[in-house]
Amino acid sequence: MPTTAGRTSGRPDLNDAVMSIALQPLAGAAPDAAYPRPSEPEAFWRSLFYFNIYRLACALVLLVMAATWSAAFPFGSRDYALFVSMAACYSLFSLACFVLIRIRWRFDLQLSIQIATDVVAIGVLTYASNGISSGLGLLLLTSLAAAGLVARGRLTLFYAALASIVMLLEQTYEVLRFDAPVPQFAQAGLLAAAYFAIAWLAHTLAKYAVASEELAAQREIDLENMAQVSEHVIHDMQDGVLVVDGAGVIRQFNTRAERILGPLWGRRDVPLQQYSAPLARRFTAWSEDEQGNVTASEMTVNGAVGARFVPVGRRRSAGAVIFVEDLTRIHAEARQMKLAALGRLTANIAHEIRNPLGAISHAAELLQEEPALNDTVRRLITIIQDNSHRLDRMVEDVLRLRRGDSAHRETFDVVDYLKTFVEQFCEIEKIRADIFRIELTAKNPEVSFDRSHLNQVMWNLCRNAIRHSRREHGSVRILVAFDARDAIVKLDVIDDGPGVPAALRAQLFEPFFTTAARGTGLGLYIAREVCEANGAKLDYIETERGAQFRVLCRAGPRAS
Repeated sequence: MPTTAGRTSGRPDLNDAVMSIALQPLAGAAPDAAYPRPSEPEAFWRSLFYFNIYRLACALVLLVMAATWSAAFPFGSRDYALFVSMAACYSLFSLACFVLIRIRWRFDLQLSIQIATDVVAIGVLTYASNGISSGLGLLLLTSLAAAGLVARGRLTLFYAALASIVMLLEQTYEVLRFDAPVPQFAQAGLLAAAYFAIAWLAHTLAKYAVASEELAAQREIDLENMAQVSEHVIHDMQDGVLVVDGAGVIRQFNTRAERILGPLWGRRDVPLQQYSAPLARRFTAWSEDEQGNVTASEMTVNGAVGARFVPVGRRRSAGAVIFVEDLTRIHAEARQMKLAALGRLTANIAHEIRNPLGAISHAAELLQEEPALNDTVRRLITIIQDNSHRLDRMVEDVLRLRRGDSAHRETFDVVDYLKTFVEQFCEIEKIRADIFRIELTAKNPEVSFDRSHLNQVMWNLCRNAIRHSRREHGSVRILVAFDARDAIVKLDVIDDGPGVPAALRAQLFEPFFTTAARGTGLGLYIAREVCEANGAKLDYIETERGAQFRVLCRAGPRAS
């Protein structure tokens, strides 16, 4: 069985795994054939060892009692010397059996020799103690029961027959040699019947034990097959999977979880707090919330990773299966779907809107040339022109999105570019230049970017920053930083406005989402798409005050 779902490499296909499990040779019908059991299991030897301890204890007790009380001892009344000698030999034989058990010498033969020795020894001790009336024959009941359980019912009735024959022969000898009462044969017969009854009971219990072992072996096979299939299914899931117990310890995981949260290097039993502290906090909050008050939005680990918890028992405190989702992939798929929908609408937008829009704009320009116009008419014409320009800009944005202009990257000094950009921006937007402040933490880094694309991105970010800032001295800051380890240049545009409300941050880069009355809702969306076309990334950074957008650009060769 695989140790970890996340460690396998070059693993077989899931269908092959299922077929190989299904084709196992009748795992339910013949477990011994599918998984051959050794002829002498360790459990047999362990049982034989404890049985021999009992034998040694009985021999030593009889020997100690005979040595302590001697003439007053009831056993050995007929032949005290024979009784002591037999008890001593019986003890030595028990000690020798420990050696044979340790070297694992022929289990069935060894057990038969031990039981035969028990029968002979008890028979001799019974004879030395004045026959059946001594009661020593009852000791064989325990030996026969133990032999039946140890050997799982094999040869149990043979051992009972052997004990019965010895006891009946001993009674016959007593009658013939010492004129013992003939009615004592009834006592010997009852003792023999007890031997067979105990042997049969042990045989029946052993059969039940064997059946239970086979059923347990079958269940073990079924569970192992289910575990193998489950591990393959978990391994091939698109979401990351972590199985965590009630104490917050990782019991199972797959490679997808490692790709999203980081490698575990095949280690199990790692505390979730040690592996991912944010996820551990979400798991703790979820497990303590038995009423289900924690919403799905609160289960987001960070902006790029989401978590979904499924309890493994009736109570959440028993643990959970954590499904870890890569939100960036989900968002990318959603963007692609929206982009495809926009593409299908682009042709209709171009033909159905742009031509009438051009006619409206041209008509407004002709009206503006009329000599007799009052202020009200001029204001209405201005409104028509402004909204026509707005619609034209929206159509142009959609067409640019449809075309997907390819990036022509070039390497240039980002500081010189920003100084020129700020001058042009302030002149066109007719704002004071001191509103902007360029701050450097790196000396003249170079970036690899399409200059026109970066101009489009920065124009959009700076226009949003100006719209929401206080328009005071240094209200909009452009920070330039360089990460030498990753060869990344960071461009941050920060304003001193109220910032973006937390409820709207997840929708910032959605197409057609805007908080401005005259906005198209495509600016940030197109800016992010343009950055991705240049191998860059545009993100919103949460701050205590104002809004901060960060562009991560690839550094040029001189900077790196």
